[in-house]
Amino acid sequence: QVQLAESGGGLVQTGGSLRLSCTVSGRTFGSAAMGWFRQAPGKEREFVSTINWNGYERDYTDSVVGRFTISRDNAKNTVFLTMNSLKPEDTAVYYCAARRTGMIALETSAYDYWGQGTQVTVSS
Repeated sequence: QVQLAESGGGLVQTGGSLRLSCTVSGRTFGSAAMGWFRQAPGKEREFVSTINWNGYERDYTDSVVGRFTISRDNAKNTVFLTMNSLKPEDTAVYYCAARRTGMIALETSAYDYWGQGTQVTVSS
């Protein structure tokens, strides 16, 4: 059984930083592409960032380019999302997701496993 556990969310002021972590158990993490998504109240879940199995390929939604960085540590079965220069519009529940394949994807439907989410709140 594959399990994803996010951590690192919280309350931060505008311009602050947070680092989200997602640890995966129950499968070969090193062969899986990973993604971060977010869902704000009343909105659909949206793509934030993705990273391929070896970390060499990454992609971001336009609104976080230059502020967020996705990375992974395959030895620790963990993927990270470092978020800098946070804005109130970044407020959402952030979800970690894993694919069965190693290639990046932007679509929610491309991911096979999901975590429970971690709340990020950015105050103005």
